[in-house]
Amino acid sequence: MKYDFKAIESKWQKKWEDEHTFAAKQDFSLPKFYALVEFPYPSGQGLHVGHPRSYTALDIVARKKRLDGYNVLYPMGWDAFGLPTENFAMKNHIHPEIVTRNNVARFKSQLKSLGLSFDWDREVNTTDPSYYKWTQWIFLQLYKKGLAYKKEMSVNWCTGCKVVLANEEVVNGTCERCHSPVVHKVKSQWMLRITAYADRLIDDLDTVNFIDRVTTQQKNWIGRSHGAEVTFGTTEGDDMIVYTTRPDTLFGVTYMVIAPEHKFVDKWADKITNIDAVRAYREAAARKSDFERTELAKDKTGVQLEGVMAVNPVNGQQIPIFISDYVLATYGTGAIMAVPGHDQRDYDFAKAFGLPIVEVVAGGDISREAFADCATGVMVNSGFLTGMTVEDAKTAITEWLEKEGKGVKKTNFKLRDWVFSRQRYWGEPIPMVHCEKCGWQPLPESELPLKLPEVQNYEPTEDGESPLAHLTDWVNTTCPCCSGPARRETDTMPQWAGSSWYFLRYCDPHNDQAIASPEALRYWMPVDWYNGGMEHTTLHLLYSRFWHKFLYDIGVVPTAEPYAKRTSHGMILGENGEKMSKSRGNVVNPDDIVDQYGADTMRLYEMFIGDFEKAAPWSSSSIKGCKRFLERVFDLSEKLLPGEGYRPQLETSFHKTVKKVGEDILQLKMNTAIAALMSLLNELDAAGGITREEYRTFLLLLNPFAPHITEELWEKAGFEGQIAHAAWPVYDEAKCRDARIELAVQVCGKVRGRFMAAADVSGAEAIAAAKQADGIAPLLEGKTVVKEIYVPGKLVNLVVR
Repeated sequence: MKYDFKAIESKWQKKWEDEHTFAAKQDFSLPKFYALVEFPYPSGQGLHVGHPRSYTALDIVARKKRLDGYNVLYPMGWDAFGLPTENFAMKNHIHPEIVTRNNVARFKSQLKSLGLSFDWDREVNTTDPSYYKWTQWIFLQLYKKGLAYKKEMSVNWCTGCKVVLANEEVVNGTCERCHSPVVHKVKSQWMLRITAYADRLIDDLDTVNFIDRVTTQQKNWIGRSHGAEVTFGTTEGDDMIVYTTRPDTLFGVTYMVIAPEHKFVDKWADKITNIDAVRAYREAAARKSDFERTELAKDKTGVQLEGVMAVNPVNGQQIPIFISDYVLATYGTGAIMAVPGHDQRDYDFAKAFGLPIVEVVAGGDISREAFADCATGVMVNSGFLTGMTVEDAKTAITEWLEKEGKGVKKTNFKLRDWVFSRQRYWGEPIPMVHCEKCGWQPLPESELPLKLPEVQNYEPTEDGESPLAHLTDWVNTTCPCCSGPARRETDTMPQWAGSSWYFLRYCDPHNDQAIASPEALRYWMPVDWYNGGMEHTTLHLLYSRFWHKFLYDIGVVPTAEPYAKRTSHGMILGENGEKMSKSRGNVVNPDDIVDQYGADTMRLYEMFIGDFEKAAPWSSSSIKGCKRFLERVFDLSEKLLPGEGYRPQLETSFHKTVKKVGEDILQLKMNTAIAALMSLLNELDAAGGITREEYRTFLLLLNPFAPHITEELWEKAGFEGQIAHAAWPVYDEAKCRDARIELAVQVCGKVRGRFMAAADVSGAEAIAAAKQADGIAPLLEGKTVVKEIYVPGKLVNLVVR
């Protein structure tokens, strides 16, 4: 009988959909398991074969947990607002809503064709007003608690597109899309005060099970450090505040650097004798992105503020002040103290400008990492600190600064507040209005959702405002406070907004009274296992943890952390070993693979391709081996033998395989689990067929990996119900041990032979048998055995002389 994968897969996908096979149950008394993958942005390109790697792995876990008796929630939805859709809409003159609808339909059909066991009854879409009503509601709660605020700030401004760009959209000082020059411009932006949660976002990582590289990225992005805020005087009488983790090196400060945008540049303009050169440098810096400005490898540039000097607070020495583009006004205080004797970047700058370099830590290392994190040694050339260890000097100088009123102990963070405004159309409207009399006022919650109105033109205005600013009938409204005239906010929310809480909506997606019912949240949260790409382990993970913690603080959710466990997967590369992209011509379309080989083959291959956490290249030849394996499985139905139970010669193999496959699935070692199933199939072929009990167990073990073929064979064999509703097989630990084992024989530490023995062989019996093993006896002739060593289950070592 031919393995007709197309007919089989179509049949079971329809059956699962019609019968809602994978819908999570509303019975909150059952043990639960919440598996989550990052919901995708539905682009016009659809899926490539790299996307399903995460979905398939968690699908296997979810299927295993259902077979273990858990009530499983494995949902899917769409992160569908955002700039790419808006750009496509502008270019092709198609409304973003239509673009999104078409893209979602394509993505959904692709995902269904892979046999993923998503609960489609809980599908969410961030562009649905019934969803973003609650995104807006969360924003209002943040505003009412003082965590959402308006701020004038410098942004990247594209002179061609007339829009604000994120740092990653600026390449070599130009717009990534239109290549027009990008300048810095001050605009009023909505901000979220994520920094208020900085300590908890680090400390609570100790309460969750995240893989190390995810935890490390979270901590590095938040960037908590302990040091001091130090006050430097100036010859103009103004105080300049800097933050440093190394106040012990203050005696080594020989110059200061401030951001080109620093307010003192304008304040001191009539005192700076080279103000024209300073302004020219500032204009050049404004054309660079923050990334370009802070790149460590670039040449150090700057201009001294001639006519003004800083004063070192520990020794009263006057030191020069420079502006340089590697210092950002938005980071820290926008000013740094420079210690070129012990910091590589400061050293390079000092060398370029002929500035003094003073050693203050004996045996110090001119290395940025060593200086910042683990410098040790004894202080030299440091006044009253000389002779102290670095750690003692840190304490002593901080106490001195506080006593003298020249500084304070301070904990600092790299994390900045979240810029939440977008001057775009395709995003959630921000539910705020501005009244000349009452200022900014939140929209009453009863008026949510504030729906995104229809527009004919998606282009931003000439002054960079959102396309919504064109809609005077929509913009002009009344103040919720005084009922006077007011204007709606025309900025929209970023794409991050809807993805910062979507996992909560899955718990109760049709609730029109709350994000989700308290009962559903208490039952399902936290997410038991969340898998996603490493590219999302900073911003998305951080933003969603922040929103969740806030909702916890106001009593909406029952847990302080949203995700109990977080893992990440490696990319699938093109056959040439490079990242898949259209420009490289190495993209593999999963539709083509499913059409040629079937979904089960593709699922199996993506899991067999290698270590789940590491990148792996696609191989057109290797996928054929997975197809042949499934064809052999299909042929098992023709090899059923009379009799029940496991045959004695295969009993140990079955128990060992049940144990290994179950454990490997929960450790994401899918490749070794599949290898174990392939090995068991070889044993079955060698044994001349398969009994019904062996067949039942084999199909259950293979089911999470290849659900369509196993459902079909299960039904044809006459087993009860769907295999998806069956129970995972159990193993007996005692039967996982082989009756006979192979032992190596070493002579003076070198393997010289092997022999078979009973698994429970004693040491004396093993040693005696080793001496009689093939090829060993001649090696012992004329020798004296001075030592006999037995390592149970592994080897015998005979030491001779």
